[in-house]
Amino acid sequence: MKNSIFLHFIIALISFSCLSQTVKGIDYISPFHDGLAAVKKGNMWGFINTEGDLVINFRDDLVTTDFKSQNYPIFKNNRCLISEKKEGITYFGYINKSGETIIKPVFLNASNFKDDTALVILVVKDTIGHNDILNKTVISHNYFEVLINTEGETTHYLTPNPKHITLSKNFVKQPPQFTTQLLSDNLFAVWTDDENG
Repeated sequence: MKNSIFLHFIIALISFSCLSQTVKGIDYISPFHDGLAAVKKGNMWGFINTEGDLVINFRDDLVTTDFKSQNYPIFKNNRCLISEKKEGITYFGYINKSGETIIKPVFLNASNFKDDTALVILVVKDTIGHNDILNKTVISHNYFEVLINTEGETTHYLTPNPKHITLSKNFVKQPPQFTTQLLSDNLFAVWTDDENG
């Protein structure tokens, strides 16, 4: 009887060891979110599934979220935040659980998805004229805080008036802060400069 139990245990152990992939040199493993756990190796992050398989290879563009003094990337609604530097400015986008970029990094700030919606800062480029002496188009950049769906489509503008921004690494050293906050599915708080509220 003991030999039979021992034999079954060895067979089960061999079966599990043959099926799972060994991920070595891990510095940190996060709790599971949306079926995946973030794993850190050096300065790069990847994701494992519940079987321990590395499903998204280690990369340096995953954006971490603060959880009770721990920072790690997470998936919410099958999307994970990524960032990319363009001309010294950080832009945010999203990948899916295959590691494919689903929403390109075009936002100056972005939140994790919640209930298929994310809060982002969308930059709009306006042509305001032409300088004949320099033969250059004069442009202005403004941004809005908007809600997007998991495909990256804008669903609602939360700030009615655009805010001007100079898109230069000398002026945009950190992502602009959000002035809106989701309170419930259909309720948002908007901070204004007006002291009377």
